[in-house]
Amino acid sequence: MNYTELQLTLPADYTDIFMAELGALGFESFVETDEGLSAYISESDFDETAVQSVIDKYADQTAIAYQINSLEKKNWNEEWERNYQPIEVQDRIRVRASFHEPDAGFQYDIVINPKMSFGTGHHETTAMMLEHQLSVDAAGKTVLDVGSGTGILAILAALQGAERVVAFDIEEWAIENARENAELNGCSQIEVFQGTIHEVNPTERFDIVLANINRNVLLDDIPVYVRLMKPDSTLLVSGFYEQDALDIEEKGLAEGLIKTGQLSRNKWVSLRFIKSTRGL
Repeated sequence: MNYTELQLTLPADYTDIFMAELGALGFESFVETDEGLSAYISESDFDETAVQSVIDKYADQTAIAYQINSLEKKNWNEEWERNYQPIEVQDRIRVRASFHEPDAGFQYDIVINPKMSFGTGHHETTAMMLEHQLSVDAAGKTVLDVGSGTGILAILAALQGAERVVAFDIEEWAIENARENAELNGCSQIEVFQGTIHEVNPTERFDIVLANINRNVLLDDIPVYVRLMKPDSTLLVSGFYEQDALDIEEKGLAEGLIKTGQLSRNKWVSLRFIKSTRGL
């Protein structure tokens, strides 16, 4: 089977967005490049009109150029392995693929084979969420991971000693990947299901809620997160830009949350809130 390579020239801020958009069109693998992103799909499944529609969707936000190449069958696992490098967070977390050797110098060794899911720690939002998690005591706690992708945030919570972790995503392939990664890391306390926040049992209450999604979903769903949170629980959010941080913060405050931390990286932001009945 021959493959089509789509080489996109676009800003780094849009890399994750286009991986998600192209994944929905059937693209099977992705490689981040200095210019932007290379995406791969079987020649028979490639639809240039669909690709152009995605590009047109963001045309008023940024300049995007692309080139199409036809490739002979090749070892895609080898290509992916050559471009996937481990990342480190605060000298305490190392995120690697299963073909990388472990490093005992890190407190948390997380194995992520991402396939088509997103959340390897390479993107700023995921890295900031992991960094925030290091400041939250998850031992013996219940955790909800919203839009779990690869399951990386759920896995860290489990490795931190969480008693129970519930994770969900709307994409079937993300669910399969999160389950595989949970097994790779020996995290049997992680439960993964396909759906949205509205499929979470409304009678459940969580100590920690993790949501690395986007501005619009957060603004819509923060009230639901708050209803699912115990008193003195923690909410960590990311997936939005600096210019959107105030809107997210105000939404949290309107729902009775107290902002206790903020991280910023390359114009992306992650916020930490607590739901407290006592105030500060």
